[in-house]
Amino acid sequence: MNQQAQLSSVIILTGLSGAGKSCALNVLEDLGYFCIDNLPMTFLPKFIELSGTFSPTRRGIALVMDIREREFPKLFPEVFSALQQKDKSLKLIFLEAQDETLIKRFSETRRKHPLAITTSIVQGISEERKLLYPIRALATHIVDSSNRTVHQLKQQIIKIVAPESGPEKLFISLISFGFRNGIPAEADIVMDVRFLPNPYFTPELRDKTGLDREVQEFVVNQEPSQTFFNHFSNLLHFLIPQYQAEGKTYLTIAIGCTGGQHRSVSISCMLKQKLESSGHQLQLVHRDIPLGKGTSGK
Repeated sequence: MNQQAQLSSVIILTGLSGAGKSCALNVLEDLGYFCIDNLPMTFLPKFIELSGTFSPTRRGIALVMDIREREFPKLFPEVFSALQQKDKSLKLIFLEAQDETLIKRFSETRRKHPLAITTSIVQGISEERKLLYPIRALATHIVDSSNRTVHQLKQQIIKIVAPESGPEKLFISLISFGFRNGIPAEADIVMDVRFLPNPYFTPELRDKTGLDREVQEFVVNQEPSQTFFNHFSNLLHFLIPQYQAEGKTYLTIAIGCTGGQHRSVSISCMLKQKLESSGHQLQLVHRDIPLGKGTSGK
């Protein structure tokens, strides 16, 4: 890859302490960027030069540079301006927040502001704003995180660096289980289907599982099951986009009956087909069925 192509994939994150630079860097890492936090100022020109000779990831490189290095405010403007002359698409994202928000965040995390070691946090924030003002003026994007949740900040960063990617797809795990063996610890949603007709009390079905066609037909072809399934699938149709909007990337739905052999397995298989037909990515695990038991379905 040539230097010009690689330069266009370099993003520099800077801004006020406590404004969300670490969160933004995590977002870029999830998007496939090679990320470095607190790169020394003197390394930047050479690092950018070397980045033109290799491609560490599909996306590019993301760097965090800030006031933790005392020479940063003095040296960065000239260096960045020179780099930007070589590539106008080089991004500098400046994160900031209101004083009240920053004070609250430092109070909650009990971390010290880098410029408030021997002074008050209010004075530290004020001094940092003054020092970084010239760098803020160079920013290609300014993000105020004051009134944003972590997930909202994530979406804002994605809009800046990868507008074509859209919302991240939610991956769903379905688990059938038996309550007698405990609820799966990883479950986000737990549905108890022990109110459905139980094939266990039908002698010819007792030794089969919800993977067998006869058991599935017994469970799903009765009116309580049909009504329940319609209501539950409609609920999930509403909930899944809400989880996705909050930035959740994995959702685990656990369906439980008494032993995890018949009802929960049948409903989980039925739900898998429904969700897949709606375009969702998912996997289905029958936790309490021994390997090799059951003849139909997956």
